[in-house]
Amino acid sequence: MIWLIGAGSMAKAYCTVLNDLNLNFMVIGRGKDSAASFERDTGVSVVTGGVENALESGLKAPEFAIIATGVEMLADSCLTLLKGGVKKILVEKPGGMNSKEIHFLVSSAKTASATIFVAYNRRFFSSVQKAKEIIAADGGVSSFNFEFTEWSHVIEKLTKADGVMEEWFTANSSHVVDLAFHLGGIPEQISCYTSGSLNWHKRSANFAGSGVARTGALFSYHANWQAPGRWGIEILTHKHRLYLRPMEQLQLQKLGSIALESVEIDNQLDTKYKPGLYLLVKAFLNGENNDLCSIEQQLNLMDTYNQIAGYVHE
Repeated sequence: MIWLIGAGSMAKAYCTVLNDLNLNFMVIGRGKDSAASFERDTGVSVVTGGVENALESGLKAPEFAIIATGVEMLADSCLTLLKGGVKKILVEKPGGMNSKEIHFLVSSAKTASATIFVAYNRRFFSSVQKAKEIIAADGGVSSFNFEFTEWSHVIEKLTKADGVMEEWFTANSSHVVDLAFHLGGIPEQISCYTSGSLNWHKRSANFAGSGVARTGALFSYHANWQAPGRWGIEILTHKHRLYLRPMEQLQLQKLGSIALESVEIDNQLDTKYKPGLYLLVKAFLNGENNDLCSIEQQLNLMDTYNQIAGYVHE
């Protein structure tokens, strides 16, 4: 049995995958309105009242749980499941709102002898899987750069729970940064600079920095939330420059050429399901952890994330 916690759009995406895998699962939501929408769109019933009530009602804790709630509820939902005896949890990115929540999840999982993984689905994009093949054949990454510009004019109109917007780098931009470091290497040294301010993100709006990864690869990054731009990653090997911009696609530049070539990829799973989600869920359920982000790995990167974002309070 698998519990799927949440009844929003992300939970619907997980539901589609679990259905097609012919797995036995239960959906647990909180409110009746979201439950009704979920049932209407998926045909799957929802147990309302939240995960706390589900456990208190005497339902047996499952072996696996997937948490797809709002960012503000991820850590609390995870802690509730740990206390209820669930040993294997996949929690939507970024796992918690800040370092304090992530740190508490790590210590709680250790106490409960449980494992928690953060659902960075971009690691499982077909384009990324192909990029990893090319990188390995080329002998590894020599350098990389990435951009995590957010569309401020769109984000400022969103309705989010208190505190989420002020942690937007962790809540949203970390999707890009996680993938960049997953492909290029975890930072060994990093220098970070920020400037600017937004009404909804007062601590920073313009970002730049560089460093050295543990792999020896040099890297740099930038983002400007007050200017046009988009997410993107460039990986350089001794033979190729790989472009993931947009990240669902892969383009290649060969040594000695300025031409950009589109790389043919088998993206059937990424067109049928939310990109990356099918392989992510399979890896979690099958215990194939090489491409998964553990909660411990997430904690190890939080100091770096806070430096990049200018979250000095952390």
